[in-house]
Amino acid sequence: MKKDLGSAGELFPQSVFIVASYGEDGTPNAMNAAWAGECGNNEICLNIGNHKSTANIVARRAFTVAPADVAHVVEADYFGIATGNKVDKAAASGMTFVKSEHVDAPVIEEFPLTMECEVTDVQGDEHGARIVGRVVNTRVDESILDDEGRVDFAKMRPIIYDSTRRVYRVVGEEVGGAWNAGKKLL
Repeated sequence: MKKDLGSAGELFPQSVFIVASYGEDGTPNAMNAAWAGECGNNEICLNIGNHKSTANIVARRAFTVAPADVAHVVEADYFGIATGNKVDKAAASGMTFVKSEHVDAPVIEEFPLTMECEVTDVQGDEHGARIVGRVVNTRVDESILDDEGRVDFAKMRPIIYDSTRRVYRVVGEEVGGAWNAGKKLL
């Protein structure tokens, strides 16, 4: 038996992305953005409201995105509950922010994977926008690469946000091969 839940739209865990940017004075900032994801082969889309990061990204036309991992769940959550309008989140987090060599945004060294993006489209303004960025470089810690040089998410252990329970979960076990499991039905 099935039950109607009305307009509830957050029924599947969302990726936890840490989006980093520079303020107008050059101070690094980061936010936890669940409403974000890949929207193309080398594009990231952010749907963010009225945040300091929104204004930073619109002004600087650049940002970085790091999928949060289980090793940094405390810092990732902090980036979501603190506001950059009141505190220096970069300093308070204890994480290492370094200048990207490719875009006008910081990279947080402790996250093992970071995509460096330049803004290609803004729908909205500094008070809330859908922002699309082109990935110009991806930095990855060698410790999460497999023997063939590919990212191994089992080693990285990215986290996802379960909005129905308000908890973070770690990405789990492999359950089937893409472009392979369905062959049984061909």
